[in-house]
Amino acid sequence: MFDLRDLLRPHLRELIPYSSARDDYQGSFGVFLDANENPVGSITPEKWNRYPDPYQTKLKEKIAEIKGIIPGHIFLGNGSDEPIDLLFRAFCEPGVDNVIINPPTYGMYKVSADINNVTAREVLLTSDYDLDVDGIFEAMDMQTKIIFICSPNNPTGNDVTLSKIEQVLKAYNGLVVVDEAYIDFADRPSFIEKLSAYPNLIILQTFSKAWGLASLRLGMAFCSPEILSVLNKIKAPYNLSGLTQRTVLEALENKEEKDEMVSEILSSRTELKRLLSELPIVKKIHPSDANFYLVEIDNASEYYKRLIEKKVIVRDRSKVVLCDNCLRITVGTNYENFKLVQALKEIELV
Repeated sequence: MFDLRDLLRPHLRELIPYSSARDDYQGSFGVFLDANENPVGSITPEKWNRYPDPYQTKLKEKIAEIKGIIPGHIFLGNGSDEPIDLLFRAFCEPGVDNVIINPPTYGMYKVSADINNVTAREVLLTSDYDLDVDGIFEAMDMQTKIIFICSPNNPTGNDVTLSKIEQVLKAYNGLVVVDEAYIDFADRPSFIEKLSAYPNLIILQTFSKAWGLASLRLGMAFCSPEILSVLNKIKAPYNLSGLTQRTVLEALENKEEKDEMVSEILSSRTELKRLLSELPIVKKIHPSDANFYLVEIDNASEYYKRLIEKKVIVRDRSKVVLCDNCLRITVGTNYENFKLVQALKEIELV
């Protein structure tokens, strides 16, 4: 049986978290003499002299409405990287515990593991970039606290088989993190709908991709109230600025515009695949459920360098395991996609 207290680092079980002024009084009006703020105002036209809501209440209420979930299942962080790091700090004892990642995958899982002195056991994806469930089970031991699964996966672009994720969820009593940064571009519902069935499930999403708000750095983690309580206990008191909260709250009123952007990107994705497939240098375009393609090209690293000379910037993934001679190419506007293809046509390698 899954028991969160068995996973939590012992010294955190009785931790008394920092109590901010906004914890003591959560009202919107009053004479605020409790937080040592500047009472006069700000040096900017808008007034930012008061600390922001540490629990982002209004923003969570709006996100809950859009996602079909209650606010008590939502953690908001400085990008998805913040909840990733907090999970290591909460549940992984440095030098003792381990996590499982499935390369090729999002690099921040390994970086966070290294920063926190936690071993990241690597179970490679299969040749068609799917989960190796048997390999995951073989890699587990009593010190395995978290399994990270990115789907749609970065840098490969594909969804892994969803039934395999559920197979892991059912058999494993640790935490399973399903990173859905690219879910808006996939033709399937989010794993959020599975949240009530699996107390060990955490879903990551972001405003950086489909919503076009990468510069604001806002990531979401959907989890049980028990896991949420742990993350709130150890996060920085004011981890999201008032500017970010207000701006994203306003953006959420424009969901139809976000959906139109996604539709445009999906149309451009189809067109980009057609254009790339006509190039003799392109050996394979891997299937994508995201807003990018992993493209196999002979001498990929050289093409990458030559593209930079033409001010066309892609990601060279050719040294990443299972991604030999591959470039990761984001779907751009039709003009940007045209410039990419033209640049590739102009490059001549000796």
